[in-house]
Order: sequence, then structure tokens, then C-alpha cells
Amino acid sequence: MAEREERITVYYDGACPRCVRDRAQYERLAGEAGEDTCWVDITGRDAELHALGIDPDTALRELHVRDGEGRVRRELDAYIVLMARVPRLRPLAWLIGLPGLRTLLSRWYRASVLRRLRAERRL
Repeated sequence: MAEREERITVYYDGACPRCVRDRAQYERLAGEAGEDTCWVDITGRDAELHALGIDPDTALRELHVRDGEGRVRRELDAYIVLMARVPRLRPLAWLIGLPGLRTLLSRWYRASVLRRLRAERRL
């Protein structure tokens, strides 16, 4: 029997409809593999985020994941940690970690989040 993964905590923007849909999709794909994933909506939790060493403004712009050892990963590193836990998503986690592709995806990710936040008038 495989050893259970360490629990991770995902800090996501619960005021973002797409982020909420992405979470639901992840949970469907993860099945039992997602049981060790705790989801925390960052909305209205600035003091808690600061206490963890996470800047609330950065958390709004980038996904953050705290691993079982307490390390906080952000942006694509956070997605890689999250996806690598699910067998069906592992190839995607590997793919987005490739150096050339990673740079392009990071730029695209940041630009799309900024567009969304501006459109929602949250920036």
C-alpha cells in the first residue's frame, strides 16, 4: 500500500469564479488523492496570510501552496506541487516545469490574472 502524501494547504481566490471552478475540477480529478489537500479562501484573511509570510496582494495574483514541511510555493511552483499529487495531472505538472515553457506560461499566467482582476475592478 502506498504511503499517504503529506497534507498541503492551497490558498486560492474564492471570489474568483474561475478559481472556484478550477478547484472543483481539481477535486473531481484528484478523487481520493485530493483528500490531503486543504483549501483556504484568501478573501478577508490578510492578517492570517501575513502571519504565514504571504503578502495578501501577491496571494491575489498568484496561487500559493504550503507543503507538509511548511514551505510556501507560489505561482507555477504551486501548481506543480498541486498537480504532481494526482496521477492524471502529473504529466502536466512535468510539462509546465520545463524551463522554456515555464517562462512563457508564467508570463501568460500573470497577464491573464491581471486582466481578470482589472475586469473585476479588484485591482
